Amino acid sequence: MSTLQISLAVVGGLVLAGVVAHSAWSSRRSLPKQATPKVPSVQEAAQNDGNNQSPSQAEGLDELANRQEPSFDTDSALSSLAKLTAPEKKPGLDILIDAMATVVLESVVSGEAALAAMPSTSRAGSKPFGVEGLSAATGEWEFPAAGHRYSAFQCGVQLANRTGALNQIEYSEFVMKAQAFADAIGGEPEFPEMLDEVARARELDQFASGHDAQLSFTLRAIHTAWSPGYVQQSAAMLGFVAGLIPGRMVLPASQPGQAPILGLAFDTQAAMAEDPEQTALRELTLSLDVPQVLRSEQPFARMCEAAIALAANMDGVIIDDNGNLIRPEAMEAIHADLEHLYDLLDGRDLSAGSVLGRRVFS
Repeated sequence: MSTLQISLAVVGGLVLAGVVAHSAWSSRRSLPKQATPKVPSVQEAAQNDGNNQSPSQAEGLDELANRQEPSFDTDSALSSLAKLTAPEKKPGLDILIDAMATVVLESVVSGEAALAAMPSTSRAGSKPFGVEGLSAATGEWEFPAAGHRYSAFQCGVQLANRTGALNQIEYSEFVMKAQAFADAIGGEPEFPEMLDEVARARELDQFASGHDAQLSFTLRAIHTAWSPGYVQQSAAMLGFVAGLIPGRMVLPASQPGQAPILGLAFDTQAAMAEDPEQTALRELTLSLDVPQVLRSEQPFARMCEAAIALAANMDGVIIDDNGNLIRPEAMEAIHADLEHLYDLLDGRDLSAGSVLGRRVFS
């Protein structure tokens, strides 16, 4: 072969190798980012090696374990979520947000009789319905319980929630439920005027509708997409745990019984895919239901911190519903507006995260 032919063959080989390398690089780059594999603990590694490591090997494993990235443990996350969001004691009726009917009795009634007389459903239309008994032993209102005795009862229906204000049809259903309960225990109910209660419901609904706030930030990948595991691992490093719905994580409240501070959601179908780690995610959503979370948790500040940290760690940007970048000065303006909203809710005794606040904004 001539020198020219050899040179052309070499050049052709180099070009072919370059094409193959570029193809492999492009293919690898198009794969979603993966979660960092869990590094075995020293104990696990020792068991796998039959406890035959030398001291120097054990020291090396110690150093490796100390360097490991946090991994996402679904079982422990669910355990933590259950502990921190365990349901609190059933909230009592309150004249501020409930239409109330007192049930007068001629003699005390047992808790067993009251429970047997309870209606089959705890709603009147779309509004929660409840019954409380006045304990003959403590003199306090409580949900009827077996083994207790009661000198009076009261029935209530919530005036407003996120479905709207109590209307006349729902009020009539409330009257029928309360009357049936009273008849079953031998009591006589005393109802407030329907028109007055419906007017109160409309006024409460108007206030709630004008002061409800549900905020969200969208995080979008700049270059490489994310796998569900990568998202979960990144969020877990900030304190998020698995939610009850696939593709949802929550930042638990610091107090048991309170609603989660923040929610993080991504495509449910991606989370349920046969091989989720090969599924590409380009967006996720951080959300805050303002009236459900205590002001003391500083939820919006933590939302901003989480969004900024996730965007930095995952190579993403923070955008609004219109796809516009959200800058720090915009976050500060929203924070100022929220502080004013908190003051208004406090002034109406519907403080964010309070029992009454969570009932009305649900």
